[in-house]
Amino acid sequence: MVNLEEFKAIVFSERILNITKEEQKSVEDSYQFLLSFAQKKVIYGINTGFGPMAQYKISDKDIHNLQYNIIRSHSSGAGKPLGPVYVKAAMFSRYRTFIAGKSGVHLDTVLLLKEFINRGIYPYIPEHGSVGSSGDLVQLSHLALTLIGEGEVFYKGEKRQTCDVFKEENLTPLNMYLREGLALVNGTSFMTGIGLINLVYAKRLLHWGLVASTLMNEIASSYDDFMATELNDVKKHYGQQQVARLMQSIARGSKCMMNRQKELYDKETKDTVLQHKVQPYYSLRCVPQILGPVFDELLNAEKVLIDELNSVDDNPIVDKTTQSVYHGGNFHGDYVSYEMDKLKIGITKLTMLMERQLNYLLHDKINGILPPFLNFGNLGLNYGLQGTQFTATSTTAECQTLSNPMYVHSIPNNNDNQDIVSMGTNAALIAKHIIDNSFQVMSIHAIALVQAVDYLKIQDDLAPVTKTFYTEIRKMIPLFIQDNPKYKEIDAIGQYLKNENPLNIQITT
Repeated sequence: MVNLEEFKAIVFSERILNITKEEQKSVEDSYQFLLSFAQKKVIYGINTGFGPMAQYKISDKDIHNLQYNIIRSHSSGAGKPLGPVYVKAAMFSRYRTFIAGKSGVHLDTVLLLKEFINRGIYPYIPEHGSVGSSGDLVQLSHLALTLIGEGEVFYKGEKRQTCDVFKEENLTPLNMYLREGLALVNGTSFMTGIGLINLVYAKRLLHWGLVASTLMNEIASSYDDFMATELNDVKKHYGQQQVARLMQSIARGSKCMMNRQKELYDKETKDTVLQHKVQPYYSLRCVPQILGPVFDELLNAEKVLIDELNSVDDNPIVDKTTQSVYHGGNFHGDYVSYEMDKLKIGITKLTMLMERQLNYLLHDKINGILPPFLNFGNLGLNYGLQGTQFTATSTTAECQTLSNPMYVHSIPNNNDNQDIVSMGTNAALIAKHIIDNSFQVMSIHAIALVQAVDYLKIQDDLAPVTKTFYTEIRKMIPLFIQDNPKYKEIDAIGQYLKNENPLNIQITT
């Protein structure tokens, strides 16, 4: 079983992928069993057509061409190419299916996939094409196309003809044996790979959302009991309890938040109108209740996606132990599709929370302590962060619209052979888009947070964790008074937030 950390080490940290002797034997035994078992039998995808064409038996002289034809005919994607990290994740997912020894593929298939992963050869694969049942047929066909030495790949940052890269790397195109074509294209590898990358980035978003929310409450001088263990443990949800504990950890050492016992309970208050809010707005004090469900969903998404990564998502399944070949639908992507819909809803809610906190910082009549739009210049002449709020609001609104589920948007196709499908890759791609959006909103919020800290001059009173966050953001965008374009800073901060985890807050059980 591969866990998320091992997945990240292969996909992000470029750990070399090695196949064990046991895995090699498992693959070879599966192939040899299928080679023997398939004699004089009708087995789907070996000597029959594919999908609704399965009723047509293929002659022995055409069975190798059959495997090439499924690859070439289905290399029909459209749209932008997927980025290298997503393609690498998908290749690793396909590799994991094959080394289980339940697919009947030749060892050459596994070894060539391994070389692509280790050498940084990334097939050109368009985003659009999968309906998520019979797996990611179109995207996986584009992957298979490069393994047979055709199509195009990205190599060393350039788009190249696959055949040229094969010559340069001294690789041999994959030969078709029994069912290489079908096995390569018939599975959930792309939705799983994209989903796992989404999960990694979603965890980082939650990480920063907790830091931002703690800093927000420091800026507002909130009473700190909203994150008290005694309060949150009576609500029996693991995520809420963990969010509260993480915020306590982040806030440790802060001199900015107020203690309710000391300020309101231990002394008599004679004022009839309290200047400081007894309870802040929901976007500040309800963070454990709002981000708790997101925390729980990330844990569930991790379980589902890691289970899928370690599964055999092929069809048919070749079982040497029982000496049989089983036909079914392990390529169906409903588990991933459903989870991606839930994940994207959770990240949209996190994005909405960040947008509302941003509005609090920019709205002087709400916060009562900061200038309009955190404008340090001349009101009317200068505009502070007014323009950036438009971007944050617009981007959040797009996330809300994109949060409609794909899981229930099945459209029959393939002569109604695929009469109910998962749309899992669409779900994963839309979740990817929402996550990218969320980093943009988080970047704008980060700018506002550090501006507010500077206006209030509370840098030295912050908790060590939030002080580190403030310092890191200030390295990328110094304090500003005069109006200037912010788009480069928004992008730079977004990349930093996406790729770094310097505060080492773990979203895990």
